[in-house]
Amino acid sequence: MQSILITGGAGFIGSHVVRLFVKQYPDCRIVNLDKLTYAGNLENLRDIEDAPNYVFEKGDIVDAEAMFALFEKYQFDGVIHLAAESHVDRSIANPMEFIHTNLVGTVNLLNAARHFWKDISGKRFYHISTDEVYGSLGDEGLFTETTAYDPRSPYSAAKASSDHFVRAWHHTYGLPVVISNCSNNYGPNQFPEKLLPLFINNIINSKPLPVYGKGENVRDWLYVIDHARAIDLIYHKGQIGETYNIGGHNEWKNIDLIKVLCKIMDQKLSREAGTSEKLITYVKDRAGHDMRYAIDASKIQEELGWKPSLQFEEGLSKTIDWYLANKAWMDNVTSGEYQNYYTEQYEKR
Repeated sequence: MQSILITGGAGFIGSHVVRLFVKQYPDCRIVNLDKLTYAGNLENLRDIEDAPNYVFEKGDIVDAEAMFALFEKYQFDGVIHLAAESHVDRSIANPMEFIHTNLVGTVNLLNAARHFWKDISGKRFYHISTDEVYGSLGDEGLFTETTAYDPRSPYSAAKASSDHFVRAWHHTYGLPVVISNCSNNYGPNQFPEKLLPLFINNIINSKPLPVYGKGENVRDWLYVIDHARAIDLIYHKGQIGETYNIGGHNEWKNIDLIKVLCKIMDQKLSREAGTSEKLITYVKDRAGHDMRYAIDASKIQEELGWKPSLQFEEGLSKTIDWYLANKAWMDNVTSGEYQNYYTEQYEKR
């Protein structure tokens, strides 16, 4: 039985990837490694936790000794590396945590793979990254796989650094690697510090919708299950040493997206039209806030046959329906540390 390590598998994107691999590859052992920080939640995987090919291991990728022990125990054939600190606001408040997890943790995994993979045939180290490493676009143009790196936040700088180390281990030591850089993900199970689940939750509870600046920043939105499908394709069919950009072909100004969200929420909550939009509150812009991200995903479409399955409005409606149907999940994850952190951050504005 082959063994694949998926790091960060209790998180938002990771849980969807774990579920897909557990169901799609019953003859492969899927080991989910997660530190279970505020963003990791095993409730995301209740439906597959008893699957015979699924194993959960609690651990921290910053612990090099623990990573070596894990590789020794399971003799992994592949790694899909998603574990990361990922929220820009948190990186501005505490950059060292992002450096430790995103950079040092990645190098620990690379070193473990290099040590145990004496024979690299059939092995693969797949590192999942972000479009934020490319910096900010103007009104025109798209990020391609050859766009120069220009990170603007501690988060994106730490991810950019980890990308460089993955490539360095490939070129220096011959480690078989692939990398992907994705646009903004949305969908079920996303921790509500990110825009869509945060605003959905605030609308449900008639709380303010804090919009940075004038809300004119542009993002490309990718449905998380489509992202998981892309990860599956890249892991199994992507070319070693290559990078693939994954985007949703869905550019939206933040304020336009929020207004659409408000309209749909009013309909689903049977509220008078315009009720949710009145909750919009403009706040001081984030430090170093990139103006526009947009992905050119033609390479993965042409080489691997991947393309998004949902139009954005359909994906947004499905996402809202999930949060409305899973209020207990939302209440659980918005208690405790999260609530304290965001109360403090909002008061600072």
